[in-house]
Amino acid sequence: MKFGLVPLLVAAAMFLGGCGMAAVKKMDLYRGDMSESEIVEKSGGFTAGASVHDPSIYVENGKYYIFGTHMAVAESTDLRNWTQLFEGVDEKNKLFSNLLNGDLGAFSFVGRNQENGYSVWAPDVIFNKAMNKYVMYFCTTSTYKKSSLCYAAADKVTGPYKFIDRILDSGFNNRTVYNTDFLDYHDKSELNDYLKDNDYDNQKWPNCIDPCVFNDKEGKMWMVYGSWSGGIFLLQLDENTGLPIHPEENKAENTDAYYGKHLIGGGHNSIEGPYILYDKVSDYYYLFVSYGELNAKGGYQIRLYRSRQVDGPYVDMNNNSPGKVIDHSKFGLKMIGNYTFPSLSYTYMAPGHNSAFCDLDGKMYMVYHQRFKNGTEAHEPRVHQLFRNEDDWLVAAPFAVSGESLKSDGYAQEAISGMYYLVAHGTDISRKVHECEKVKVAADGTMEGDREGALIVKANSPYATMFINEKEFKGVMLEMKDEAGNDCMCFTGAAENETVWAVQYYK
Repeated sequence: MKFGLVPLLVAAAMFLGGCGMAAVKKMDLYRGDMSESEIVEKSGGFTAGASVHDPSIYVENGKYYIFGTHMAVAESTDLRNWTQLFEGVDEKNKLFSNLLNGDLGAFSFVGRNQENGYSVWAPDVIFNKAMNKYVMYFCTTSTYKKSSLCYAAADKVTGPYKFIDRILDSGFNNRTVYNTDFLDYHDKSELNDYLKDNDYDNQKWPNCIDPCVFNDKEGKMWMVYGSWSGGIFLLQLDENTGLPIHPEENKAENTDAYYGKHLIGGGHNSIEGPYILYDKVSDYYYLFVSYGELNAKGGYQIRLYRSRQVDGPYVDMNNNSPGKVIDHSKFGLKMIGNYTFPSLSYTYMAPGHNSAFCDLDGKMYMVYHQRFKNGTEAHEPRVHQLFRNEDDWLVAAPFAVSGESLKSDGYAQEAISGMYYLVAHGTDISRKVHECEKVKVAADGTMEGDREGALIVKANSPYATMFINEKEFKGVMLEMKDEAGNDCMCFTGAAENETVWAVQYYK
């Protein structure tokens, strides 16, 4: 066995914290396993009804809005079914009133893209109380490093947004730097520190795209941004103007007077789509990022870091924070990657560039775009509920939200027995699909099959721990429906930057 019976039972006893197996309440109703043929027969899924890449969530008056790349916007009332409101980078799109006419100020530094058009990517919307406006932060870009962060304002969440100004630029050289405001914060003699071979040093400094704007627990406004290049950076914003507050230079604390504080990443390793969510329950700032390339076979995936302070340090489950490293695959809790379950219509590929929020009822959610193994690059928004494990790391439900809730008093140990389909997401950054493994969980929690170990519930709580190869995947048990509408008992847990999902389909 990969996990011996004696240490397994000792670990389980320690996990139960002295409650004892006898103290676990008896199961009220036995749920029979569906056979694999029954699961396949009842497989299916749903279509979100809209397509929004890099979805950033905004919630207002019982409606959910997602804003995405290529000026796409959709709305929903249930986080599953979305109605497309806007899409397309052209003047027919009424999301903006002045972006693509007049002096084209948003593109005055970056110019046109390689297709001779204009790139408008990865917006994020916040309501600025001081300005009494909905403010959208977004990026324009023409190369993998020449980009501008911009902002616009509106009186309604759906716009139209009026472009105001560029606020940050990257990808300049010793000639084009004069088309930016970089020299307002650095002396010309410092310029060489930002260039390599007379061009922008994107191994060290950021690509100014993928903004996320949020308030810290004291109400101050911040913007986290960056993609590949020099990694992820953080700047404070002035609530009265929406503009950056450029800090004093502090190299010892990795703080630049123009770009702000470097948080993680660098060396042009894949890392993008940063999103910071403050959770008042755990008192952590959670930093979500995406690794890999965004196409269906690019290994796109969502990773997680956290910090007690808004400006870091942000660390993973192993208390590490990546800088410029050769292999960054071991850094950051991998929450979701390529995977499949027997009840899904398609293998799920390249999930990423997420946002996250805490709803009015206290439930937390992760919103991202999802591709599929269907021979296309088509994508749809997906929303999964998030849960805090006992160590306050976030784990995601295995299936899209369907109204599920944690059972506060948990389950009897016998009640979770049965056949499970287990997906171990690993820490790889690749096109590999993490196929299901079959494991049988006995009434005492011992687990046999493709993996051996145990799945032990904690009495009178939704918490559970899966023991595999001497790793303790701490998480929760919950009942929910899969995307085909089947009833499932699910485990989701994390250990040492890896996530494991296990799903029982029951009658």
